Amino acid sequence: MLRFGILSTAKIGRELVVPAIQDAENCVVTAIASRDLSKARAMADRFSVPHAFGSYEEMLASDLIDAVYIPLPTSQHVEWTIKAADAGKHVLCEKPIALKASEIDALIAARDRNKVLVSEAYMVTYSPVWRKVRELLKDGAIGRLRHVQGAFTYFNRDPGNMRNIPELGGGGLPDIGVYPTITTRFVTGKEPLRVQATTERDPEFGTDIYSSVRADFGDFELSFYISTQLAARQVMVFHGDKGFIEVKSPFNADRYGSEELELTNQNHSQSQLFRFQDARQYRLEAEAFSRAAIGEKEEIVTLENSVNNQKLIDAIYRASEKDGWEGV
Repeated sequence: MLRFGILSTAKIGRELVVPAIQDAENCVVTAIASRDLSKARAMADRFSVPHAFGSYEEMLASDLIDAVYIPLPTSQHVEWTIKAADAGKHVLCEKPIALKASEIDALIAARDRNKVLVSEAYMVTYSPVWRKVRELLKDGAIGRLRHVQGAFTYFNRDPGNMRNIPELGGGGLPDIGVYPTITTRFVTGKEPLRVQATTERDPEFGTDIYSSVRADFGDFELSFYISTQLAARQVMVFHGDKGFIEVKSPFNADRYGSEELELTNQNHSQSQLFRFQDARQYRLEAEAFSRAAIGEKEEIVTLENSVNNQKLIDAIYRASEKDGWEGV
């Protein structure tokens, strides 16, 4: 059993990742750390976790854990990933693991010098829904892929929320723009060449709240929009010359709908529905990470993959400042 320590009592850890690890077959949470010991103890008691620490450093120095899950504000991901790796711990860090592709070089160096596993927590890449999309595309189910279309939106104007605070790494592209990009790259195995984009910022917060993006992958295009101040919506569609695949609630099925995709043929006379009941993508992520951490062969999100995804996000920001294409 890989023993996880949780670095902070953040909401995503409390509500999604810690329960998933506790439910997993090959890993367990053995410690919670917070800068407030009472918060760490309260969360540890809630999930029957045996150990609580009143500082991150104390937990990293402990031999009670083998790996660390980091759900800190985005601006702290690089710093604490390096500290955890230097403490000899494997690291599963929430997305985005960095705010610029160049920052990930230091993480690769920390991973390599400490011989630990470091991975960005894109739970979607472990989901049976997205593995089925990849399989269908590979099998030619929709013929030649020509266009991918996506949307991911929610409404949040809470000034105290980290997503609306630039200093904490807030903004729509770091929070949700990474999902249409990582999933498209995951299922196609292709990388973008250039991008066009329009981005709007909140006049009060200064964070990016809306982006409309067009990315050229050579053989096909990806177009998507994201927003932190629109009615909630998620969709991804892969359109080919022989049919199309629609992923109904591609990123947060528990909140946006059922875990399913629909394959429709060329003349719209036939469709197949693939439904995945209770897929538990966070549990699958934890189990895959744990297998890879002990040396088993497993497909995970590598830091090299993270670099390529962040390069696209970086290019979207640059493209938003100009009229025309920007190279990735």
